[in-house]
This record gives sequence, C-alpha cells and structure tokens, in this order.
Amino acid sequence: MLIIAGHLELDPSQRADYLAAHNDLIARGRQADGCLDLAISADALRPDRVNLFERWASEEALDAWRAVSDAPEVNVEFRGGDIQKYVIDHAAPAFGQP
Repeated sequence: MLIIAGHLELDPSQRADYLAAHNDLIARGRQADGCLDLAISADALRPDRVNLFERWASEEALDAWRAVSDAPEVNVEFRGGDIQKYVIDHAAPAFGQP
C-alpha cells in the first residue's frame, strides 16, 4: 500500500479556486482501480494551506491513475509545502474495528 500525504501553501485568496478545480479529479480518482482514498481539502486552521491525502493499493495502481488523471491547469503560485510518498507493508485499525 502507498500513502501520499502532505500539504501545499498558497495565497488564501486562491485556495477556494484551487480546491474547486480539483473536484472532478478527486471524483474520478476515487473511482480508479486501486484507489483506497483520495482527498484534497482546506486546512481547518490555516487559510493558506491545502491538505493532500491519497491511499493506493499498489505502485502500479498509482502509476496507472497518474497516466490518465488529467490534472487541471491551475495558475497558482505555491509558497511552500511538503508532500511525501510512504510505502506501507502493514496496516491495522487505529481504534479497533469500525
């Protein structure tokens, strides 16, 4: 399993447009084979921050999605951020069984 997680920093006045531009990508990505979760969302505390979270069944599933994802063209200047890919070999419920 792969997890891609982190954040981007941008001008707060551009955040809503950035998020809206990605709604279609998120909807399509969640339907992609091997996508376990996908979210691009506004940070609850910082108006200049967008959080990114993706969970994929495999590297192959992620690569297949990226080949057809057709990310939107956005005219946003990022001020910073940090996004990392994590390769996970074990997962278990964090708070017991749902």
